[in-house]
Amino acid sequence: MQSLSLSQWVLLIIILFLPMIPTFWAIIDLARRETSAIYLKFLWFALVVLVPCFGGISYLLFGRKSLAKRRPNFT
Repeated sequence: MQSLSLSQWVLLIIILFLPMIPTFWAIIDLARRETSAIYLKFLWFALVVLVPCFGGISYLLFGRKSLAKRRPNFT
């Protein structure tokens, strides 16, 4: 079996780890975000962990807005 060259190793690492970036980003954002709807936070966390790449991308596109802390309107 032939060993991989440096450029092949770099390409392999990029292909394997690039899809995981949105997942890690979503997990970190979920941990830091304050929200009153803890059940939504739990559901998004479960989706991100159980369906890593798709869950992370969908959280970053849709979940951040759904967890935004709403301020009461006193007008």
